[in-house]
Amino acid sequence: MRVIVRSPELHPVALSAGERLVFGRAPHRGGRRPGRYAVAVPGCGPHVSRVLGDVLVEPAGARLTWRGGNEAMLSSLFDAPGGARRVALVDGMSVVLDEGKNELIVFAGLDAAGGPKDLTLTFVVSAAGRTRELTELSGSDLPVPEAAVPTAEAPEVLSRYSKVWYVALALTEPLLAGTDDEQSVPTHQEIHRRIGHWRGGDAWNLADPRRVDEAIKKVSRIAFGESLDPYGAARDGRLFNARFAVAKRAAQRRLVTSEDLDEVERAARRRSDGRP
Repeated sequence: MRVIVRSPELHPVALSAGERLVFGRAPHRGGRRPGRYAVAVPGCGPHVSRVLGDVLVEPAGARLTWRGGNEAMLSSLFDAPGGARRVALVDGMSVVLDEGKNELIVFAGLDAAGGPKDLTLTFVVSAAGRTRELTELSGSDLPVPEAAVPTAEAPEVLSRYSKVWYVALALTEPLLAGTDDEQSVPTHQEIHRRIGHWRGGDAWNLADPRRVDEAIKKVSRIAFGESLDPYGAARDGRLFNARFAVAKRAAQRRLVTSEDLDEVERAARRRSDGRP
């Protein structure tokens, strides 16, 4: 097997069977060992983990193991069994890369003018005899940093149990629950009603649609960053259905999770049963 690693920030890297690539903001040297390479991805924000992940190429395939604290998603674009797939990655998760093109998005991973932007890495997996890319740079030729600045705190996140957190949870509920048959999101009234149900009737001032919109825009700025905020794009007439884009991004970045949804639902059931 052969894996080509590409990114706008990197010169392509070619890996063959038995080789491992560790990548991130500043992966540790760990001593030079045959078949093991470390690549620092240029432009990573200070909040990005020193080691994001590693790719191990075996005779029968390639495996990506995620080791970072940053939210990321892996998409298989070509020959995935049953069609394209998307996998949200969490620390310690190991995923077999599909033959063909696999795209890894590290949300808000790049430090750019105007705010963080997504970092994209592409892994092209093929049988060695089928690839024509035989002149790519070998990992052994890549520089490895001697030292690195400690990882900084992540950009702003939602304050748990705040009004904006509950709005994000209600907005994202169809995606978290797996009932998103179409690109639709709950209405203002549905968001107000769901939060009132979870909080025993106390839904702040969210009966006013303007307050719901304000909260959704705050979620959008946190989920996308200022430079990619779809409400900014919508002002230029470039984006349709910004609220669905916010819901999808909040779920992908795990600003709210299915575990959060289960928690508030259990609390609502206990309250209705009169239990503490």
